[in-house]
Amino acid sequence: MTDTPEPDPAAPPAPEQATPEPSAEDPALPRPVVPEPRAPEPVASGSPDGTLFDAPETEPGASEPPLRAGLEAILLVVDEPVPEVTLAQILERPRDEVAATLRELAAEYTAQGRGFDLREIAGGWRFYTRDVCAPLVERFVRDGQQARLTQAALETLAVIAYRQPVSRARVSAIRGVNSDGVIRTLTVRGLIEEAGHDPEHQAVLYRTTTYFLERLGLNSVDELPELAPYLPDDLEGIEELQQ
Repeated sequence: MTDTPEPDPAAPPAPEQATPEPSAEDPALPRPVVPEPRAPEPVASGSPDGTLFDAPETEPGASEPPLRAGLEAILLVVDEPVPEVTLAQILERPRDEVAATLRELAAEYTAQGRGFDLREIAGGWRFYTRDVCAPLVERFVRDGQQARLTQAALETLAVIAYRQPVSRARVSAIRGVNSDGVIRTLTVRGLIEEAGHDPEHQAVLYRTTTYFLERLGLNSVDELPELAPYLPDDLEGIEELQQ
């Protein structure tokens, strides 16, 4: 067995060997990832938080459509005639200019033979299908179903149209039969409406509506045909007996 010599305590310590530092060009070592510089995000002009860009400003009136186009767009969506003054207020144009343009459009549609025309009915303007196209429109809308007023409803409506405003009792007296049910039916259909109360008896008075004028193609009740040719000669005596 070989004895290991003990170190001499008087001998100087052996110098430590320095560890070689790795070279930056050593392919075995991973290269550090350096982030690429990012371009600054655009900031909205005039916006302090920079969240959104400001919308481009448009000059006043730049996007306004022509008067003719504006009138056509409005009249396409209305469900009742619109007066000229209302159209002038909406379009912010003079009433005379709006009225002249409406008549130009009406004449243009007629000259072109369109399937619709522009009419002044019940104090306003609205699109209507042309008369020659009525059979086709009725065939499409009704689809073989008829929804006409009864004889009693026509009689009651005629009395109200010519004697308005008139009460239920007066209508029943003229017809010689109770008309309460028929009046309710005409009210539901929108052909007549309440028009206040009789100052003497406080009875509800009824009158025709603008829808009634539309259905008959009239501008006012003054355009109703004269009733005299259809009345009996002894009408005054009949009314005295009914009273």
